[in-house]
This record gives sequence, C-alpha cells and structure tokens, in this order.
Amino acid sequence: MILIEHSILGDELKNKFDKLIEWFKTVGKPIIVSFSGGVDSSVVLAVAVLALGRENVVAVTAISPTYPEEDLYWAKEIVKIFDVKHILIESDELENPNFVFNPFNRCYYCKKSLAKALLDIAKKLNAKAIVDGTNASDLNTHRPGYLAFKEKGVRSPLAEVGVTKDEVRLLAKALGLPNWDKPPMACLASRIPYGETITVEKLKRIAEAEKIVKKLTEVSLVRVRDHGYIARIEVYPNERRKFFDEKVMDSIALELQKLGYKYVTLDLLGYRSGSLDELLPKKVIPTQIEPINT
Repeated sequence: MILIEHSILGDELKNKFDKLIEWFKTVGKPIIVSFSGGVDSSVVLAVAVLALGRENVVAVTAISPTYPEEDLYWAKEIVKIFDVKHILIESDELENPNFVFNPFNRCYYCKKSLAKALLDIAKKLNAKAIVDGTNASDLNTHRPGYLAFKEKGVRSPLAEVGVTKDEVRLLAKALGLPNWDKPPMACLASRIPYGETITVEKLKRIAEAEKIVKKLTEVSLVRVRDHGYIARIEVYPNERRKFFDEKVMDSIALELQKLGYKYVTLDLLGYRSGSLDELLPKKVIPTQIEPINT
C-alpha cells in the first residue's frame, strides 16, 4: 500500500498532487509509463498506481549502452515496490545515423524510436495512454526529445499539472520513494559534445571513468565530459573540495589515462545540467514552441 506524508507538502503542492490523481483517473486505464528509474518517472509511476491500481499500470524501461547500469538497477528496485508489470526493451538508437552523428537535436531521434516501441506495446495491451516523467521545469530547457514524444501522443502529467523539478523531489519524499534524493540521471551520450560521433566504445569509456571518479572521491554525482583526448570532470560545486588532495588527483589522472584520455581536468564551475548545451546557437525549448496545458 502506498502512503503519502501530506505534512511534507505545502498547500500548493497538495493541490497539484490532487490534480495529478484526477489527471490519471480521467485519462483511463490501463496506462504505460515510460520508466527510467529516475525520480521523475518514479513519482509518475507512484501516482498512477495510487489513482488506477497497480494492475492497470505497466512500466516500460529501455536498455541501451547509452544508459548507465545504475539506471536499470533503480528502475528494477522501484518497480518491486509497486509490484507492477515491468517490460524491458532493447533500444536501437545506436543503429540510427541521425543519432550517432550527434546533432544538436540528437535526443529527438532517440525518443522518436522509443515512442514507436511504446506505441507498439500500447496497442498490444490496449493502453489508454503513454506517459513520461517530464516535469514543468524541463520545458524551459533544451529538450528536443520532448517534441518527438509529443508528436507520438506521449503525455507528461507532471508538466501538464505544473509540477516543477523541486516539487517532484518533495512528492517523492512524501511518497517514501528511496530515490527521492538521488542525483539526476542522464544518458551517457550527453557527455559527448555535439558533432562528435557517438560510439559504444566512447560510452563504455565514459561509464568506466565515472565509476572510477566516484570510487576514488566518493562524490554523489559525476559527469565525465568526453572531449576526445580530454576528460572534463564535473561534480556538484560543494563536492569539488574532495579532489583537493594530491594523491587523489594523481590516482584519478592515472586511472583515466589508462582508459585513453591524455589530459584529465576538473571543471572549476562544477556540475551544470546539460553543460554542453551552453555552446548551442539554437536550442529546442518546449515553452517557446507550443503552449503548455497546466
């Protein structure tokens, strides 16, 4: 049984939570949740189960070299809590040259492929809706993948109700989700600068480099941006101090050089979500393209 600690929520968020429940009830059942295992889609899954019952909710998770192993771990753990049907599918974005060549709208092609797979499943299960974890804050950032989902009719209840990124965390905490305070997840391809070809070898190197940095520094979040022979490490600003030890820095440099990097650097500004988007002359920002129903 799912319980929610209402005392954690303010009046405004309580109101949004009630709207989310009603949103799912009006959409119908069964529904499919595009489920990554991150906090956003976990909240969507939890609210869907509360509104419709676990027998009417199906979680679908894509498996790909572009996703860190930790994502799949959390997806499986959260699904166990709600005891819903969980379908794992193999995504094929690395077979699509439009994705592999890594243009500024790379995510569009990935989500377009995923949406097709979700629609096929929805048809077999006679699902009334497919939903994802996009929140209202996401709509003000570079999100070409969001457009691909919208084109295929995938709905975003958090965004439609106006639940922000910070509010998602509060809802997750109130729902007792074990990943409520976990760092944000992101596709490994987001570590590769636009225009640089995405390969399985690069993705594996990035994943291994991030494991090494985490192990040697015990930071909660790390992004190793892969600039060819340069590894640019981003961590939360308040965790940069964990690198300020000569032995730690030497160990990180040595281990990452073994992976093929010639130069190993620490970004002095620390982690910024989508830092590689900062160089884009053109961005796909949903709120600037279409009105959002809130």
